[in-house]
Amino acid sequence: MAGEILVATNVLEYPYTRTVGPVLGAFFTGLREGRIQGVRAADGRVLVPPTEYDPLTSEELTEMVDVGQAGVVTTWAWVYAPRPLHPLDRPFAWVLVRLDGADTSMLHALDAGEPERMSTGMRVRVRWREGRVGEIQDIACFEPETPS
Repeated sequence: MAGEILVATNVLEYPYTRTVGPVLGAFFTGLREGRIQGVRAADGRVLVPPTEYDPLTSEELTEMVDVGQAGVVTTWAWVYAPRPLHPLDRPFAWVLVRLDGADTSMLHALDAGEPERMSTGMRVRVRWREGRVGEIQDIACFEPETPS
């Protein structure tokens, strides 16, 4: 018995389904159609991605508004060695992008080619994937607005 290794297989899962509701449903429908939408708060701020409730006031939000498909990088981090489940199979940046017409930033991947092309404040635009289905991956990634 001494030195015997005990093994117990344990699979931890949290299977569930969630309905997205009218706000996120409209956001995902817009992505499928090649549009990006946010939601307008009572004070005029446009939140992208949209939320069902104002994070400052807890007020319910329902007014969907289209925003631009380009914007500015507010911060970024370079990924030198992408992992298997990352959105790109080559080095890329995780970025927060504030789209034109939005007051908040959204997280996504940016295909810039090399970290030397990256800077806070740079202009970027959406690269849509083929065969959109209504999910965040319909935005394949962002890319620099001005090619190198």
